[in-house]
Amino acid sequence: MNARKRNITIALMVAMFLGAVEGTVVTNAVPTIVRDLKGFELISWVFSLYLLTSAVSTPIYGKLADLYGRKNILSIGIVIFLIGSCLCGLSQNMYQLIAFRTLQGLGAGSIFTITYTIVGDVFTFEERAKIQGWLSTVWGVASLMGPFLGGFLIDNLSWHWIFFINLPFGILSVILLEKYLKEDFEKKKPRIDYLGTIVLSISIVILLYGFLTGEKSKLGYTNTVILCMLISFSLFLLFYFIEKRVIEPIIPFEVFTRTSTIVNIISFFTAATLIAMDVYIPIYVQNVLGYSATISGFSMAPMSITWLLSSFILAKSIPRYGEKVVVAISTLILLASCLLLPTLGINSPLLLVIIYACIMGFGFGGCFTTLTIVVQSSVDFTKRGVATSTNALVRTLGQTIAVSVFGGVFNLSIVKYFSNIGIKGVEPNNLYSDMALNSGITPDNIKASLNSGLHTLFIMLILIIIICVGLSLTLSSSLKNKKAIKKEFV
Repeated sequence: MNARKRNITIALMVAMFLGAVEGTVVTNAVPTIVRDLKGFELISWVFSLYLLTSAVSTPIYGKLADLYGRKNILSIGIVIFLIGSCLCGLSQNMYQLIAFRTLQGLGAGSIFTITYTIVGDVFTFEERAKIQGWLSTVWGVASLMGPFLGGFLIDNLSWHWIFFINLPFGILSVILLEKYLKEDFEKKKPRIDYLGTIVLSISIVILLYGFLTGEKSKLGYTNTVILCMLISFSLFLLFYFIEKRVIEPIIPFEVFTRTSTIVNIISFFTAATLIAMDVYIPIYVQNVLGYSATISGFSMAPMSITWLLSSFILAKSIPRYGEKVVVAISTLILLASCLLLPTLGINSPLLLVIIYACIMGFGFGGCFTTLTIVVQSSVDFTKRGVATSTNALVRTLGQTIAVSVFGGVFNLSIVKYFSNIGIKGVEPNNLYSDMALNSGITPDNIKASLNSGLHTLFIMLILIIIICVGLSLTLSSSLKNKKAIKKEFV
């Protein structure tokens, strides 16, 4: 590998680190942020709109990269991400933070889309596996460093710095890309599916708005929610007919084979479980057990280690046992860890959180790695990229919708707890306000209410993973004894 390729590799790894570390840093910092900005009720919006704009922009960036070059579009995306990060760090209230996270997500959509495209453009077939392995390692390193970095910045500076820290990484990546990535490609004028993109984006936005409205409603699902879901379903139906007619559909429906459909459903639910762990375990460690943000990050770090180990071990097991066995074992490990979560209480030792996170990491690593391989193998080579990006979109939607639903359930559980002990009119948004404390709500009451809400979520996670276990048993074992898979992943 020559010097130019090495510098391009560094640029891609830094860009990947930028996007990967953001998730782990922010999830660990959210308990501190919502306490400072007094916005517990709006916690899911911080993640929902970031994930939404990231998901919707992903296919758009892919098309723009074909038109104007990978380097230019990735650089623009990173700049948008950095602007959003700086504005997030300057936020003075939850509404500003949510708005700027939306902008940040718009930039993040380019990082995960175009990075792997550049790998395919620049590196030979023999080099690609090695480079993609390094990029996967970046994810692992980011998962380990993120919680510690976030905790350190919060405990020693302030939560604002978790956003400002993105600047040096982003600037370095753009400089290296602009200097060393020399593109020599034939400019194309593909027929961009503008109508399909607009219809898909609007349908997702309306669907998400419906779930977020349900989150804020004391009755759960109101007429507004039902109306939003009906409109969204109608737009999805319209999107289907549009994609059948256009020459270059943004999502060709041929990628939805029986196998890929099952895999996408499992991916949706496992992504929902992952976002629940990322968002609510730090709340449990910091707000219920009373540990610092640094300790909270430490408790989640082992999940990243077991994730990497299982990705390596179980990917090697696919040619020997087939995808059905590997996915079933992975989901059963996830189920076991979810069954343990309700044992966490107000006075539980931190060691239990670490052990449960380790078990869950092993399940996540096996699940996500194997599901990616399966969905790529379920379609022919010409549709492999679309199938992979569609699976990524499904996972993002799973996280986006789940964080809204979980947020609603969590808030309702807190209100219900206080109602049961005779305290009416409590708003989750104001749990730590002077007004709440002056009204007779004690810190122990607050811990108990949060723990009650978390236990409700843990029960939901058990039910979700039971569905995944059942679906995994319907998969085939078509990848068993496939030499191509063995050569690629061993």
